[in-house]
Amino acid sequence: MPSIPEGATPTLAELLQQRKPLRNINQENDDNLSSLDQAAVWITNRIGTMGFFLLILIWTVLWLGWNFLAPLPWRFDPATGFVLWLFISNVIQILLMPLIMVGQNVIGRHAELRAEHDLEINVRAEEEIAVMLVHLERQNLMMLAMIEKLDIKFNQIMPSQNIEN
Repeated sequence: MPSIPEGATPTLAELLQQRKPLRNINQENDDNLSSLDQAAVWITNRIGTMGFFLLILIWTVLWLGWNFLAPLPWRFDPATGFVLWLFISNVIQILLMPLIMVGQNVIGRHAELRAEHDLEINVRAEEEIAVMLVHLERQNLMMLAMIEKLDIKFNQIMPSQNIEN
């Protein structure tokens, strides 16, 4: 790969030759996740939804409603059973909170990779735009030099413009 001299503007061909292929950040992230990270993301994506919240809410309302309103012989959970239900609910919350935080950290790392990739693309695009602007400026200077050499007036080229050269 030829090196561009200091201070020289690279040609478009040189810029394209130096271009690295774009990375697929999503695929890289998925490939680098351990099975535990994949499980954490899967659980975080499922538990962090309104559907899961509504499922737990409906289950709790049905459980409590049945044990308060059903006839005594049909109640499957006597009064001390509510303590067990609260204990189970707390255990679930204690286990889910760190798991959700792990999943959010994994998802956060993926977001950081995407942001880094976006920056890389933006820097590359800025370099290419700068090269194109330099080439356009050179073309304009060359055309102006040719117009002067041919002694053509600007209003002959662009009659709708009333600018004297």
